[in-house]
Amino acid sequence: MAVGTDLDGSSRWQYLDRIRRSQGPFNQDSEVSDEALAILDKFKVLVIGAGGLGCEILKDLALSGFKDIHVIDMDTIDISNLNRQFLFRKTDVGKYKAEVAAAFVEQRVEGVKITPHNCRIQELDDAFYMQFQIVVCGLDSIEARRWINATLVGMVDEENQETLKPLVDGGTEGFKGQARVVFPTITACIECQLDLYTPRAAVPLCTLATIPRQPEHCIEWAHIIAWDQEKPYPNLDKDDPEHITWLYQKASARAQEFGISGVTYSLTQGVVKNIIPAIASTNAIIAASCCNEAMKIATMSAPALGFEENYMMYTGDEAIYTHVFKNEKKPDCPVCGNMAKPLPVDPNWTLQELLDSFAVKADLQLKKPSIRTQKKTLYMQSPASIEEQTRPNLKRKLGEELGLEANQEIAVTDPAFPTLSFKFYLQFP
Repeated sequence: MAVGTDLDGSSRWQYLDRIRRSQGPFNQDSEVSDEALAILDKFKVLVIGAGGLGCEILKDLALSGFKDIHVIDMDTIDISNLNRQFLFRKTDVGKYKAEVAAAFVEQRVEGVKITPHNCRIQELDDAFYMQFQIVVCGLDSIEARRWINATLVGMVDEENQETLKPLVDGGTEGFKGQARVVFPTITACIECQLDLYTPRAAVPLCTLATIPRQPEHCIEWAHIIAWDQEKPYPNLDKDDPEHITWLYQKASARAQEFGISGVTYSLTQGVVKNIIPAIASTNAIIAASCCNEAMKIATMSAPALGFEENYMMYTGDEAIYTHVFKNEKKPDCPVCGNMAKPLPVDPNWTLQELLDSFAVKADLQLKKPSIRTQKKTLYMQSPASIEEQTRPNLKRKLGEELGLEANQEIAVTDPAFPTLSFKFYLQFP
């Protein structure tokens, strides 16, 4: 990386400024002003995730002229990260990703300040997120994406434009990736687009309990059955190395019992957290796209994704191909909409069958749902006293025994999204 030869380091940005100042098909009205370029010095950007995609995003933002960057990541560096998370070295194993990534970029790009936060995004309040002008996500967790999306939408005050925080989201899976921009309450949010994420196929419990055939089956057995039976810790924390190690050891023993190979700590973590595989070149391309969108939003030098064409898809497994399209905002979105969603059900289903269906529906993907009508609670996951009281309803049929009717409205909640209430009206065949 070239270092500026003048005292204020401005020569570092001369080629970048030339690109940003030049007229083109998307900024024909005028050149980018000095004021627009100077705003980057005061612009505060939040990066969520310091993994494969997050490392690339931090580097690209710093080299694009952003000076005040914060990064959140609660994970520590594992040796398996080093092949694609290029800001880390072998001597960094065991250290916090956010701290190491911040220090590395600060050292290489003079004048940038990166503040690390070693915590879960759910541990920070609205006041923390309100201080930023843009949020850029490089996450491998759908659940975390949904949480930050709901938080940013909930922060918007229609009478105060400063409360609207654009969300730039990137994701990769192998040689494929996507980048999108969400303007909360204005354009389609991540929850509107949830059906683009196909939920992982459910494995029957009988397979996990009696005839596992794959290493993933052994891990799911440890995750679902062994943990529930032995409860080694009060609650499973998927980001706690001790908890993942316990699951890994249980899954390894299970795999050895059935002559199955391939159970590793990394695979255990990937299955339990539903981590999407990553490739360095794809991360670089998607991170560049995300930072390009952040630059366009910050300087207004060109129209960003988000209003008309708001979703960019990249495919690199057979050739290099990108496609941009508009993902429509849904009026029945539980986050940014205000309408109840139709829910086709069979009145002969038990309540347990209905709850199980929420986990595999692409537009819901709820793991621990509770359900109620306007008049009564049908089932609640917690507290324990209410769970025990409503548990008998799980075996009862929706229509005949619980008295649910066609077009009746129900509300579903999940502890992963404490601020959301998913509203449906029942449709019987």
